[in-house]
Amino acid sequence: MDNKNKENGSTFNYTYSAKEQEELKRIRQKYAPQEEDKMEMLRRLDRSVTERGTVISILLGVMGTLIMGLGMSLAMVWQGVWFIPGILIGLAGIGILAAAYPVYNRVTRKERERIAPEILRLTDELMK
Repeated sequence: MDNKNKENGSTFNYTYSAKEQEELKRIRQKYAPQEEDKMEMLRRLDRSVTERGTVISILLGVMGTLIMGLGMSLAMVWQGVWFIPGILIGLAGIGILAAAYPVYNRVTRKERERIAPEILRLTDELMK
């Protein structure tokens, strides 16, 4: 940092210690525009293929479990008039649970088809 004293025209210099220099570099690196390298972009795209299917299948699994639990509760606790509807609701929950994995596979396959051209382009560039 250079400052000039207006009164006598002298200047002074101040340099930060090595520890402070490293901290300054880390802070500056956070805010500097960063270009993603192609290998990192390829890794990110590859991870993104399964993320959507995973989220959807987990949501289906949780929802199916809750619905199955509701059906079990209706059938076991309020046995009278709720027994048959409880069994049907529980079976619907089991059906939703059973659908979670096929839905995951389908969503993942669709995402692979959608992202395949970009991944193939990046791998071609990286292998040259």
